[in-house]
Amino acid sequence: MQLHQLRYFVAVAEVRHFTQAADLVGITQPSLSKQIHALEADLGAPLFERVRGNIALTAAGEVLLPLATRILADVETATREVQELVGLRRGRVRLGATPSLATSLAPPVLRRFRDAHPTVDLRVEEGGSQDLVRDLLRGDLDLALIIMPAQGADPGLQVDPILRESLVVASVGEVATASLTGELRITDLRDQPMVMFREGYDLRDATIQACREAGFEPTFAVDGGEMDAVLSFVEAGLGIALVPGIVLARRPGVRITPLAPPGVRRTIAVARRRDVVPTHAGRELRRILLDYVQSAIDEAKLPPGVEPR
Repeated sequence: MQLHQLRYFVAVAEVRHFTQAADLVGITQPSLSKQIHALEADLGAPLFERVRGNIALTAAGEVLLPLATRILADVETATREVQELVGLRRGRVRLGATPSLATSLAPPVLRRFRDAHPTVDLRVEEGGSQDLVRDLLRGDLDLALIIMPAQGADPGLQVDPILRESLVVASVGEVATASLTGELRITDLRDQPMVMFREGYDLRDATIQACREAGFEPTFAVDGGEMDAVLSFVEAGLGIALVPGIVLARRPGVRITPLAPPGVRRTIAVARRRDVVPTHAGRELRRILLDYVQSAIDEAKLPPGVEPR
């Protein structure tokens, strides 16, 4: 089994087309097919089959794909780490963050990192925590700011809680059931049309769980949006949404109503793959992140709605 064979296998598995995969890896289609056949011979099992004219993974291919992806990511990390040490090229660090953290916590941290290490290539990916965890496990990210899932962290990750975040109700006007204190209970949302995030957003899970714990199923006015879309739907009067207060800082048309205690609070954490030694750049970004969080706590400069854990 050769590394280039694994690269070819992963390329075919991703695009499900031999000719397109060959173009992707820069070889001819016959050469790619030959290497895939050689890999199958070494493993003693076919990896692909044609189903109604489409390329599909066999059971053996399904088993190999996550292993091959992880092996290739580890090789890339090892190569990059050595090259950083010998000065062959600049370092690189890939950070993932949820939408609320990408606009609040990440910018000052990345500013500090850039000031200290101006030649390091910074790449940022914004997404829901479930998507970011998947990308961490696949080796597509070095570090991620996520929301701790209620069921606990994936055992393949090292996850360190750092802060807590409170959710608020976003609407275009006063929610009729708000109390005299201007707060809402979760039960007050029973008959309110809600704008819901797509699958993969932890805010979706947090909203549905909070409603179910209060004894009802939420009513969806619109289902399946990203953060910007959800806030735009709220602004259009389509419904309300549970969101971190920080994302409403530049949304003057949206009303913010806090939730009555205990409310809905989430734990913010920094995560990385447990079985991969972080690069120098990755370790330095994590150090700067933790230093910034501690300084913000000490100086009472955390973003609105964010508090020490």
